[in-house]
Amino acid sequence: MAQGSSPDTIPVRPFGRHSDVKISALALGGHHIGDAEDEQTAIQIMSEAIDGGMNFFDNCWEYHRGKTEDWMGKALKGKRDRVFLMTKVCTHGRDQDLAMKMLEQSLRRLQTDHLDLWQIHGVTFDNDPQLFIRPRGAAEALRKAKEQGKVRFVGFTGHKDPRIHLAMLATGFAFDSVQMPLNPFDATFAHSFETQVLPELNRRGIAALGMKPIAGHGEPIQKGVLSAEEALRYAMSLPVTTTITGMEKLEIVRQNLKIAQGFKPLEKSEMQALRERCRQFAGDGRFELYKTSIKYDNPEARLVHDFPLDDKSKEAQEIMRATENTGKPFPKPQEK
Repeated sequence: MAQGSSPDTIPVRPFGRHSDVKISALALGGHHIGDAEDEQTAIQIMSEAIDGGMNFFDNCWEYHRGKTEDWMGKALKGKRDRVFLMTKVCTHGRDQDLAMKMLEQSLRRLQTDHLDLWQIHGVTFDNDPQLFIRPRGAAEALRKAKEQGKVRFVGFTGHKDPRIHLAMLATGFAFDSVQMPLNPFDATFAHSFETQVLPELNRRGIAALGMKPIAGHGEPIQKGVLSAEEALRYAMSLPVTTTITGMEKLEIVRQNLKIAQGFKPLEKSEMQALRERCRQFAGDGRFELYKTSIKYDNPEARLVHDFPLDDKSKEAQEIMRATENTGKPFPKPQEK
């Protein structure tokens, strides 16, 4: 991994075993782009990110019902060759035909003829690996898209349980990347991706993509447990290809660029000190509710698996107002 860079550049790292492909150590998260004040602000955020040295852009077919892909497509006009572009497919266990339709939609929204990386979104439930690898499952779509030249690399994401990530790897599918939450709280929690999944990815030469460096929406920063800079520097100092973080405001992208430009990894002693500081809060998962509750479960995935929604979540409220995506009838908000 890169050990540092000049003061005005973000270090780049190899994309797993594909050492000729270089990725910026800091990446722009797609979900938060849809939370920007308006389209113009979102486009400016992405423009400043590119100009500042971020070349990895994250997105997903179902983020804000397609809005983030639309906005990103507009932001990348004339700049597509400067970005390693990733989006996710949201079959949530459904078959390859649906996956290929979603791919075409994503390509249209993003205004491109190919993706650099296409990933399975949010493996969450114990049967997701079996649904993925079964005949005519989403695994076949990933292979087909690669063969057709519509995607360069493929992977999967999830934030629930390291066991499910390991089960996905055990299917034998040739993944190029895996995305997972990595932060100082994860390190000492029972369901730790850092201790259980990251070493296996490094061993296999699979690109490790870190996310949720500030534990989702930044509650530990708001409560003064650690600073945003400490959290981000910790995540970026792990043996990962990149760290993906959300930036819905211009001041946030500027703050993050200052941290990433000229970045040098923390010393081992500094990493351990942050783990120890967070240990007392990590044990009960209070800052990682995406692992321990349904609060951050993807509502589309829960519908497909016939599980009830958390109708208080923003994503569930968006899906209740929609008339597409699952093909299943949408639940109506319960009367209070």
